[in-house]
Amino acid sequence: MTKEKQIVIDEIDRKIPLITDTADHIWEFSELSLQEFKSAAFYCEVLEQEGFEVRKGIAGIETAFSASFGIGRPVIGILAEYDALSGLSQKCGALEQEEVIAGGNGHGCGHNLLGAGAMAAAIGVKAFLQETKSPGTVILYGCPGEEGGAAKAFMARDGIWKDLDAALTWHPDDSNEVVTGSTNSCIQVQYKFTGIASHASGAPEKGRSALDAVELMNIGVQFLREHMSDRARVHYAITDAGGVSANVVQPKASVLYMVRSNHVAEAVELQARVDKIAEGAALMTETSYERKFIDGCADTVTNHVLEKVMYENFELLGVPTYTEEELRYADALAKTYSGSDAVPGIGAANDAQIRLEVAKKRQEFGHSMNQFLLPLYQGDAFEPGSTDVGDVSWLTPTVQIHVASWPNGCPGHSWQNVSCDRTEIGHKAAIYAGKVLAMGAVDLFQKPDLLAEARAEFDMRTAEGFVCPIPHDAKPVIPD
Repeated sequence: MTKEKQIVIDEIDRKIPLITDTADHIWEFSELSLQEFKSAAFYCEVLEQEGFEVRKGIAGIETAFSASFGIGRPVIGILAEYDALSGLSQKCGALEQEEVIAGGNGHGCGHNLLGAGAMAAAIGVKAFLQETKSPGTVILYGCPGEEGGAAKAFMARDGIWKDLDAALTWHPDDSNEVVTGSTNSCIQVQYKFTGIASHASGAPEKGRSALDAVELMNIGVQFLREHMSDRARVHYAITDAGGVSANVVQPKASVLYMVRSNHVAEAVELQARVDKIAEGAALMTETSYERKFIDGCADTVTNHVLEKVMYENFELLGVPTYTEEELRYADALAKTYSGSDAVPGIGAANDAQIRLEVAKKRQEFGHSMNQFLLPLYQGDAFEPGSTDVGDVSWLTPTVQIHVASWPNGCPGHSWQNVSCDRTEIGHKAAIYAGKVLAMGAVDLFQKPDLLAEARAEFDMRTAEGFVCPIPHDAKPVIPD
């Protein structure tokens, strides 16, 4: 442990009450995507008090912000998220589903921890820059709407990430690992059809059914599925069926589509085909339609150089440890869902030897919390989910880690996650994530060769160029 890395560790340790208090406040606010007004204001106030230069409403998004400290290069960005999910209100530390607010929101993806841990990293790096008088700048980016809004993608469209030498982030998970491989890109578009109301029996010939248009569009997309890449996905939800009166030709109806593919350029092409199907459905039913772009995000671009930097620092720091009480709680929570015996991690899913090694370690520890660092895996890996971290990774070298924040196999977007997010288990995850990211940043500030190597790998992997899924005139919106 170098004295420079000890600076960031000591500073984060001094700020533990502030970091955990922030995580708990964001957990209480539980605001949905692009509506994180209290959360963003809270972060901005804390960061200003901590000596950062805060800019609010960046990229024209009211709940987005940046908080910077330092002068000159290199410029390291750290990504924070703080949006919650609907319908996941949950009492903290509970072993059964128990809403705090009926039908309310909850941090089922742990973003209250994600943002607090990212803030911890920025605070640690600030201390390093101050005490060593090193050149360089750290910027914490407040990125709203990861669950639906894709603020990072809108920032990518506006070129914000191009100015960074590297971007670092983390995400709560059930294990401790450095993330590698690619994800799906994703585009969301809402189609709102308008027809002509009429009596469904007395004058059906006078009606033009918007609901028919939605159904025909859905049928068209079903036939499209045969002709998509095996890594492509198309999902839909009818958001307005036009009413509940069966004897009325429905004059309005809308459907929300989500188009995914492994590479963002493929998703853009597939989205164009879905648009044509919507046009065809309108022609067949003599209705009109409005196309409303919601959001889009790119696939992730891996960077092995930065992954190794993070892994070395994760090894150096170690992973969270737990009290007997915390382990008992986690073990009991793991009994409330299926899959708690799964072998975790990206490496285990893609490498048979790593899978055997991880399974053995789980047996040795004997508890549901994964109290070990997974082996570094840097082979081909693909995860079918989507994240707007991908758009960042197309514009600057980017790396992400996972830190165990809930028991093994705990399902994403679940009440169990929300329950765990405001316990000491969750707090420890945020603290450790902040330390690993800050220690990795110290290496990047002190070793310019690492940044040069990371940039060379980035240039190689992104040589085809970035196809932005966000239209030039689009603004972040929430589906109707």
